[in-house]
Amino acid sequence: MIGDGTAIGTASVIEGYGSIGSGVRIQSMVFVPTNTEIRDRVFIGPGAVLTNDRYPPAGKPELRGPVLEEGAVIGARAVILPGVRVGEGAAVAAAAVVTRDVPAGKMAVGMPARVREMPKEMVRE
Repeated sequence: MIGDGTAIGTASVIEGYGSIGSGVRIQSMVFVPTNTEIRDRVFIGPGAVLTNDRYPPAGKPELRGPVLEEGAVIGARAVILPGVRVGEGAAVAAAAVVTRDVPAGKMAVGMPARVREMPKEMVRE
């Protein structure tokens, strides 16, 4: 299911089952695997990769895509591992590799990503 007013960029791949909310912006060359949940007003930068299989190709996988909560922002070329939850209004820096949940209103930076306070310039009123 894809919500109203959602835009999907050139060469992005959306596989299998999952949900994409309304007002979502998926830039070019983004990979969204099956069992991913993207809620309303999420922004995903170019070349970002969401994953759903922690140990491929280990037999019978449990495919668990990430959950991007309302208003989350994912930077260019970021990688989000299976089952990770990016909280409401949280951000992931460009090229970050997110291995753990990102709490609402926080920012994940680095490889592996570490959570820090959101820069004042990014705080939405």
